[in-house]
Amino acid sequence: MLTLGIETSCDETGVAVTRGRHVLANVVTSSVHLHKKYGGVVPEIASRYHVEYIIEVLAEALSRSKRPLEDIGLVAVTNGPGLVGALLTGISAAKALSFGLGRPLVGVNHVLAHLYSAFLNEGPAPRFPFVGLVVSGGHTALFLCEEVGRQRLLGQTQDDAVGEAFDKVAKLLGLGYPGGPVVEKAAMASEGIHGIKFPKSYLGKDSLDFSFSGIKTAVLYYVRDRQRTEDRGQRTEKKNPKLGKDLVADVCYAFQEAALDALVEKTCLAAAMYGVKTVVVGGGVAANSRLREKLSQGAVFNNLEAHFPKKEYCLDNAAMVGFLGEELYKKGLRSDLYLSAEPNLEVCNA
Repeated sequence: MLTLGIETSCDETGVAVTRGRHVLANVVTSSVHLHKKYGGVVPEIASRYHVEYIIEVLAEALSRSKRPLEDIGLVAVTNGPGLVGALLTGISAAKALSFGLGRPLVGVNHVLAHLYSAFLNEGPAPRFPFVGLVVSGGHTALFLCEEVGRQRLLGQTQDDAVGEAFDKVAKLLGLGYPGGPVVEKAAMASEGIHGIKFPKSYLGKDSLDFSFSGIKTAVLYYVRDRQRTEDRGQRTEKKNPKLGKDLVADVCYAFQEAALDALVEKTCLAAAMYGVKTVVVGGGVAANSRLREKLSQGAVFNNLEAHFPKKEYCLDNAAMVGFLGEELYKKGLRSDLYLSAEPNLEVCNA
């Protein structure tokens, strides 16, 4: 059976054609370039972009798959969480296709889909049960996944998502948007000559929740104090003088190390607490090379098996939606034409 996956939860418009773990086509176009000057996603701009490009992306996905629309056996679509206007575009398209083709429809949770993007890799699939870590601009959460459709939320951020913290730190340092790639690139250039250390929040012994507002505030205070020092040293009236390139790199490195350490340590702790031997990571921050390195090292140290998606499947995409939608369909899940956009959709513990 071929599955048509549709993803429009935020600023990426994605359509994919999948068959099980095999991806025949995965097309994504993003409106991120339109949001750069605002330093974050503007919902109205994102929604209009989806409306403008959804049909074009659909046509391209079908063309790359070399299969006609009539061959589609299932339509899977993200129905939450996300921006309500953005979600509505994908859901409306999915409903129209489902009704017009007479094919079943399945709504998919965007957060869980990120975890299952690791199943799209070649080679052995992750083994259940596993601890799943979702890390993105909007979500940071740990799950115990026993099988498809059966998962339990173990912990989540109590304030900023880790990707959001990257964005805010990048903005503080004048590096631009989105923050993840630019902070990672700057951190790679660090030589650590300033010896900066930022705090890690643990929220109590054995807590699996996260907090990133503290480290973000620590970066803010550090940058502010250094700017004042630079200002006095330069004897200028200039407000917020720019920090040197080396100092910016060291700030990025120290921030990234502290933030990623918290993710790795909590993930390994969760695996130990629940006696599982497999950890799976998904979401935009899963593309971070330093996170992959640190978690791989942590997995070896704790005798765990770690799985990451291909980098093309870390960001929002429809292939992960198609795969999870098909798996849920096999489990008996069905949606109908009353499927609605759920901007605050939560992962149901099962």
